[in-house]
Formats: sequence, C-alpha cells, structure tokens
Amino acid sequence: MDERGSAENFTRMGTLGIEEEFYVVDDAGRPTSGTDELVYETEPPEILEGRLDHELFKCVIETQTPTIDAGDLTSAREQLNAVRNALVDHAETHGYGIAAAGLHPAAKWRELEHAEKPRYRAQLDRIQYPQHRNTTAGLHIHVGVDDADKAVWIANELRWYLPIMLALSANSPYWNGFDTGLQSARAKIFEALPNTGVPTAFDSYDEFDEFERMMIETGSIDDRGELWYDVRPHSELGTVEVRTPDGQADPDRVMAFVEYTHALVTDLAERYEDGETGRKHRREPLDEHKWRALRHGHDAELLSRDLTESVPLGQLVDTECDRLGVDGIKRLYEAESGAQKQRRLRDEEGMDALCESLRL
Repeated sequence: MDERGSAENFTRMGTLGIEEEFYVVDDAGRPTSGTDELVYETEPPEILEGRLDHELFKCVIETQTPTIDAGDLTSAREQLNAVRNALVDHAETHGYGIAAAGLHPAAKWRELEHAEKPRYRAQLDRIQYPQHRNTTAGLHIHVGVDDADKAVWIANELRWYLPIMLALSANSPYWNGFDTGLQSARAKIFEALPNTGVPTAFDSYDEFDEFERMMIETGSIDDRGELWYDVRPHSELGTVEVRTPDGQADPDRVMAFVEYTHALVTDLAERYEDGETGRKHRREPLDEHKWRALRHGHDAELLSRDLTESVPLGQLVDTECDRLGVDGIKRLYEAESGAQKQRRLRDEEGMDALCESLRL
C-alpha cells in the first residue's frame, strides 16, 4: 500500500466500488481461522484475484468488487452477487462457510487468532487493547469523484447523513457473547481505535493532504489506509468512501445502501458545482447524532439538518427518498432490522439458529 495518495487520482465521477468484510465460519456457524488457507494457500476464483484479503483476525475476510461504471446500479448488483457467490464457493470448497454481520454474536475475541500480516502486527503493537478486541466487520462503499476539492467538500457534507445509514444498517447487538443494549455495537467497538468516528471538516484537499502527511511523518499511522473515519476522501482510489454501515448478509440490503450513497454523492457534487457553501457542523453534535443511531437503530430520533430539533428516523427516510428518488432505504426501514432479527432469533430459537441466519 502506498503511504500517501494524490489529488491527481480524482478523475472519474460516479463510479462505484463495494468492499465487504465477512466472517469465515465452521460447520456450526461459529467464527474460525480460515483466512490463511483462503487468501494465501489456495487459488481463489478468477473474479476474486486481487480482490480478496483478510482483516485483523483470521476469521474476517474482505472482498472488493471490480470498479463499476458511473451510476450503473444493475451492474453493481451483478458484480456484488458474483463476488459473493465466488467467495461462498471458494470457502465451501475448503470446508468453511461465510457469514455477515457488524459483529458476529458468537465471536469471542480472546479465543480467536490474529493475522500474522506485518501490517496488523504493527497495529496490535501500537494500539494494543482496542485493536486486540476489534472483531468488527463492515460495508464500505466507494463513489468516484472527479475533483479532489469536490471530494473533500462532499465528505464534509456526508457526515450528517451517515447516521441515517447506521441506524438502518444496525446489525450488531451482541459482542463477545453479551447483549450490549445497542443496535450497532460494532460502531462503538470500532470507535475505540484511533482515527475513527466522525471526522472534522476540512477546508480543501490541500488541508486534508497536509493532515494525512503529518500523521504519517509523525509515526501516528503507517499509511493513509489507517485513517479509519466513517467517511473519507480515498486519496489512492479517487473516491469518497463511506464506511458507516454494519455488515449485511442480504445483498438487497447492501444495494439499498449503495443506491443511497451514490444518490447522495451525485446530489452533493451538483450542489458543490452550483457554488453551495455547505454546513461545517462541529464534530460534537454529529457525535450525538451518531450515538442516537447506534443506540436506538430504527427507533432513533436523529438531529435535523440544522441540528435544532429531533426528527424520527422514519420521517428522515421519507424525506430522503422523495428528495433523491430512491426507495431502497424505505424498504429497509419498513422491515425488521438486523439487530431486531438477531435478538428475536436468539430468544425464540437459540444461538444455533441465529448463527445460521447470518450465513450467505
């Protein structure tokens, strides 16, 4: 990985890329160490070549779709399904299963193996306890932007919208075998790491680039990929990357977030080009905005766009669907949430049924 990115990489508007983190599971649906075999010791299907990696734990594996043409949601769905099917086939060939959630309810971090990759070993040494327990898995959506300053402006503006996605994606009530009382415990567990959560606003790409440079040169991070904020200009890929949603087993749920993220970035790009000044909200109220989402999920009352009042999630979803001409997030709001489903299954049918429900 290159330590630094460049403004010159922002050349394409509206392209899409989808990264997903999954759990490698055994026959009982419990997380197990399988990434050495699946990533390093065997040949993956062709579509996964160069697009298959692992995360901190040997039970967490990551996939990436090929770059998808601007705004082609049909192709995005096809590529998403093709990558997922290839991963499941690859895993099954070697005796594993694949599951998805923001946190696996049966994952107990003290009993799971960390990866040997030098990058992760360096992080464990530097960060210690918060990284040792980081069994999270998320969904990351990239949208191409054709100008670096525009990408920074869009990332600034996206910060208010992210809790809508987080509340709708909340799929991690359990951590280390414990019901946290949260809808997305993943969001809170991950925030224990440095350089996470809601970022501050940057005035320009140069200002963001200077921050990236400072963090590397002072030894705060090893490379630009360790800026793990909820949204960031991706200075290597030339995208705005949204990193907010919990992992999802259902591809239709993933596509609802892809549709919404693409529509948001497209709309914000047009507003930037029209000379809109934007809103440079402070981080503190945005932290409260996010807290409500991860704590209450579908039942959240989030903060209004001007941060002056509380607004039910359903009202914000209706507004966004009408404003942007999307409908996927409306279907998510009307359905049972991931966190609700997990709790129901565990209460009614037990942990085995819950683990089985998370399989792809």
